[in-house]
Amino acid sequence: MSERLVKILISSFPRILIPGIKVTIPLTLLSFIFGCILALFLALVQIANVKGLKQFARFYIWVFRGTPLIVQLFIIFYGLPSIGIILDAFPSAVIAFALNLGAYNAEIFRSAIQAVPAGQTEAAYMIGLNYPQTMFRIVMPQAFRIAFPPLFNSLIGLTKDTSLASSITVVELFTTAQQIAARNYEPFALYCEAAVIYLIICTVLTWIQNYFEKKLVWNTPTPVKGE
Repeated sequence: MSERLVKILISSFPRILIPGIKVTIPLTLLSFIFGCILALFLALVQIANVKGLKQFARFYIWVFRGTPLIVQLFIIFYGLPSIGIILDAFPSAVIAFALNLGAYNAEIFRSAIQAVPAGQTEAAYMIGLNYPQTMFRIVMPQAFRIAFPPLFNSLIGLTKDTSLASSITVVELFTTAQQIAARNYEPFALYCEAAVIYLIICTVLTWIQNYFEKKLVWNTPTPVKGE
């Protein structure tokens, strides 16, 4: 490795990392939060079998799971202005990622809710709880434990997918690496450096996931000898 390349990598590392902290991480978190809110709504209307809304939820999930994320980004950022809706690049990316993530996380929430034993719901109704109370006091706390690992996996996947925001001019981590590579003519080394930064971020998220998964493990009673 030449001395020139070493200097480029050393000087470019903070210049790539800073947009990762200031843009990529906020983009990921905002998209994930809004996507989870949407996903929970889509899952609940399916579980509750709300007429009309259930069909809409299934249609929505079908569309957003069946079309590429980059196409959805282009439709929102480049397509909507043709009908008079103009959005900046960052909000466009948040909307696209949230809408896409909502479709996938809706299925995670739905399967987690359905995995809670039906007897829990029946017992809640017997003690006088209504449907919203049953869902949010009894079912959802248990469903969240089941949904947590796949939800966190989707967060890690979203962190990497935010690199697609470079295609709609969001100056995030990967966009900065592209700009530096174009000026220094060292695309291989700089793209590898960007990959390392993504790897560092995702590794930290994996550690966080492992920590909270241990905290959420069900407490199982210790068997008594002789039983």
